[in-house]
Amino acid sequence: MPPGQRGGTGNDALVSCLGDPQRAVAAHRELLRRDSAAVDAIRAGLGHPDPAVRAGGCRLLDHLVDGESMGQLIAMADDADARVRIAALHAPARDRCKGDTCAPGADQVLGPGLRRLAADPDPHVRAMAAEVVGKFVHTEARALAALDRSHAQDPSPAVREKAGWFLPGGTVHERTRPRLPR
Repeated sequence: MPPGQRGGTGNDALVSCLGDPQRAVAAHRELLRRDSAAVDAIRAGLGHPDPAVRAGGCRLLDHLVDGESMGQLIAMADDADARVRIAALHAPARDRCKGDTCAPGADQVLGPGLRRLAADPDPHVRAMAAEVVGKFVHTEARALAALDRSHAQDPSPAVREKAGWFLPGGTVHERTRPRLPR
């Protein structure tokens, strides 16, 4: 079967399979196994018409991201589909490094995180945005103000609770607070 059609074994075909619930898990595993050899096809899949393919691509780039992919991944936080926005925000919400690429800084992700936290129609997206914004609560006044606003005013109790985790006195805030040298 030619690449790009479901059922093929090329990278493009595997990316397309991310939209098929019965093939998505196997395709995801195989693309992860192929590692950097599959990154170009995964990046191309971020433009696929099926939101399940785009979301799957974001989840894969969370593991395989390189310097060239990070900007594309962050741009997916503005996708029309909430599942894609959640998957796109998941990667920058994590602190771990991926190969030679470490989590992006405030200059790349705080703006999209603030926009999604303040105005996304989906509460799950706002909750994930709270995690992104929360990474910068100790260093960015905008992050603290946005989380405080969200904690007080978000219509979703779950988002209000998550925002509170990152505010002074919250569990994540206290755990991540920079320690003074002795």
